[in-house]
Amino acid sequence: MKAVRQYGLEGVRIQNVSEIAGISPGAIYRHFDSKEQLLTACFTDVDQQAAAIFEHLQFDPQAMLADPMAAVKGLWLPYFRFWTSRPDETVFYHRFRDSMFFPKYDKIREVDYFTAFVEIVRAFRGAFPSLKRINQDLLWLHVLTSTVMYAKYVVEGILPNNQETEETVFQLLATGLSGYLRPAPPPA
Repeated sequence: MKAVRQYGLEGVRIQNVSEIAGISPGAIYRHFDSKEQLLTACFTDVDQQAAAIFEHLQFDPQAMLADPMAAVKGLWLPYFRFWTSRPDETVFYHRFRDSMFFPKYDKIREVDYFTAFVEIVRAFRGAFPSLKRINQDLLWLHVLTSTVMYAKYVVEGILPNNQETEETVFQLLATGLSGYLRPAPPPA
């Protein structure tokens, strides 16, 4: 990931990775058949780390009903901070998702490690039926891509790493959700 940050995704070579890691290229090839295989393994590792955030969060469905935006922020903020605290992983992840490698990888990747996140989304969709009117793929792609993009700007020094940045980014993301986070009307 350090090599990708330094040389770019397409420009990085196994030789660059081996130099940064302090090992021989042959040692890398003992574990990976190609640069693409190494890159996808790195992406999967970071993706799993990001998904694990949701396994450790305290999610209270009652609090979600009382203040949906606070509940969303309580889930989003640790995710954003994960990315802003890992510069190499953030730049790598952003570049990989925007690369020629990702579409092919995305068709075959397993995402069962996002189970906790999926359960949280299911709870929101149950409590706020109007969320079902949104294309879910588009919604989560927007949240993921925007979060990682803004975190990349933070780790690159374009945006300051402070509470004002967190608040602004959250407001930008949450503005589109606010109209959908209304509880279902009580049964007649």
